[in-house]
Amino acid sequence: MASTLVLVVVFVFDLIAFALAVAAEQRRTTATIHKDVTTNYCVYDSDIATGLGVGSLLFLMASQLLIVVASRCLCCGKALRPGGPRAWAIVLFITCWVTFFIAEVCLLAGSVRNAYHTKYRTILSDNPPSCQTLRKGIFGAGAAFIVFTGIVSELYYVCYSKADDSQPPYNRDTGVRMGTYG
Repeated sequence: MASTLVLVVVFVFDLIAFALAVAAEQRRTTATIHKDVTTNYCVYDSDIATGLGVGSLLFLMASQLLIVVASRCLCCGKALRPGGPRAWAIVLFITCWVTFFIAEVCLLAGSVRNAYHTKYRTILSDNPPSCQTLRKGIFGAGAAFIVFTGIVSELYYVCYSKADDSQPPYNRDTGVRMGTYG
């Protein structure tokens, strides 16, 4: 039987990670060009999205680690009973890691790119400096994959628990006793 406490904690961690990723998408760094007497330069607003992205990354990682520890990483511990739940557990385990990896890459790349600020200065001319910022949608993609990872990881844990809790098909003694015929 799947532990309700594990499922609730994983859901809460995934929900927090999703909320932080959405907030990071909304609070991406923006830049404006300011003109001085002799030069043009970029001025960036607050860098809070980087912290939100890293926080989201850490909550998603904690969620994934909790699922892995609770299921003994699918490969440690006793063997699972053959059948449908075991097959689904293996498929969902692989899918869970793929979606987790994509979400983490989106969040990490978004956080690093958001923290990067160009320091271009140009002499006053018709060509303003290039004030590079993070493209819209990187943290949003991370948030979408957080949702996928949360759904798949919880389904994996439930299927793993079904395959792990099942009784062996033969739980009676099948041998022939020869003790009294001797």
